[in-house]
Amino acid sequence: MDVVLPCLDEAEALPWVLARIPDGWRAVVVDNGSSDGSPEVARSLGATVVHEPRRGFGAACHAGLLAAEAEYVCFCDCDASLDPAELVPYVREVASGAADLVLGRRRPQGFGAWPLHARAGNLALARMLRRRTGLRLHDLGPLRAARREALLGLGLTDRRSGYPLQMVVRAADAGWRVAEHEVPYLPRAGKSKVTGTWRGTWQAVHDMRKVLAEPPVAACTSAVAR
Repeated sequence: MDVVLPCLDEAEALPWVLARIPDGWRAVVVDNGSSDGSPEVARSLGATVVHEPRRGFGAACHAGLLAAEAEYVCFCDCDASLDPAELVPYVREVASGAADLVLGRRRPQGFGAWPLHARAGNLALARMLRRRTGLRLHDLGPLRAARREALLGLGLTDRRSGYPLQMVVRAADAGWRVAEHEVPYLPRAGKSKVTGTWRGTWQAVHDMRKVLAEPPVAACTSAVAR
């Protein structure tokens, strides 16, 4: 299994995150232009480091997907807010054929783990997603797992904040079974580049609205190999 970790100035969080990668799994840290030595820290801790010069969460995630080699690919934030060890049962669920895409529903642990404005934006998007796809999800969190080839077949094009949503929308359009499970959400290390401010949150909502407005796109693989 490969775990894609989009990274922008996360040197403080990397030791904790990489120590939680399950044994035998590969951490793929995608540096998105860090200035704090994050690539060097990740490399020193045994991670594979990929450089993506185009700024954007989606650009970093997709670069990691392209660099991945394992049959199963997971995604996790690199800020110590989510424990990558939680991904183990997600991969088992995909491998067993019970689901095609598994997402983590974030449950905040402690003060400051999930600011009010970020929760409000997430709730609004979940409702819009339900109207667009019929999926009754509660969160569009970054912790997720699926098969690599199937993900590539979705033809994802967003390279900003809409990438995680576009993955779910196109998966739904392709008839994937999408599962959601609760996961502890911890106060992140450092300041968020997206949900740390009202402006960042609503910029992300704007990007995601554009994704929801897209007409259905026929994926290269209409169903995941089971």
